Amino acid sequence: MNPTAAVKLGGAAANQPPVTILGIDPGLNTSGYGVIRVQKGQFQLIEAGIVRSKAKAAIEDKLLEIHTGMTEILQQHRPDFMAIEQLFTHYSRPTTAILMGHARGVICLAAGSAGVPVKSFEPTRVKKVMTGNGHAPKSQMQLAVKLQLKLHEVPEPADIADALAIAICGFHLSHNPLLA
Repeated sequence: MNPTAAVKLGGAAANQPPVTILGIDPGLNTSGYGVIRVQKGQFQLIEAGIVRSKAKAAIEDKLLEIHTGMTEILQQHRPDFMAIEQLFTHYSRPTTAILMGHARGVICLAAGSAGVPVKSFEPTRVKKVMTGNGHAPKSQMQLAVKLQLKLHEVPEPADIADALAIAICGFHLSHNPLLA
């Protein structure tokens, strides 16, 4: 995604020092990321993309690729904190939760190695903050991100939109005690 126009925020947010947030939608094959900066009450998209691992690679190779990609992003953007989706799963898919936990773990390790604090947010909380509906569909989340960041089009793939939503939510929940 290319950087775009900033979004004006009012109130106390306008008086806060600039903050850079890295949002992460963790995955073993594809992890979405989005870097936003909030300065003088305005959101600005800095960069967004995905970190991909090879689908048929051994798990240790996938985890190394994820860690390496995240380390590069952290070094390049030096965010004030990382906002990451909290692990969740349905009891019918415990293997998925374990694999996601591996990916999330190496992402958090990269942040810890870079000295970047990590804040975790439940997917339903992110959806509630972004849309008012804790069970909003992906299309509604993409539209909410497009509107909040004043993008010309919805961010795709959905992993990128989710990462940007997590970053935006991270800002709102960290800077607005009424939402926390």
